[in-house]
Amino acid sequence: QVQLVESGGGLVQTGGSLRLSCAASGRTFSTRTMAWFRQPPGKEREFVGARSWSGTSPYYADSVKGRFDISRDNAKNTLYLQMNRLKPEDTAVYYCAARRPSGGAAYLTSTYDYWGQGTQVTVSS
Repeated sequence: QVQLVESGGGLVQTGGSLRLSCAASGRTFSTRTMAWFRQPPGKEREFVGARSWSGTSPYYADSVKGRFDISRDNAKNTLYLQMNRLKPEDTAVYYCAARRPSGGAAYLTSTYDYWGQGTQVTVSS
């Protein structure tokens, strides 16, 4: 079992920045893939980006590429999402997700085994 807790959401103006954190506990290990998804108001959950605990480089959705950055701190079992140059369309509940080692596509929600409770990000225009 793995537990995920997101934090760092809040209200920010267009063009501003926020850093989200995802603290993992339980049966964690360094090779597991972690990801960020988001769900805008009235819309379906969508992929933001993913990164393994070790090895591979981050993988991002085109909508956030160049603005968002995923980093990790293995010693703290924590994944971060640095969000820069935020836009109103970035407003959403942001979720952290984790999965066991897999060769499947990292952007598919169905491939993830564990989810956090979500944290709200609101970008004012």
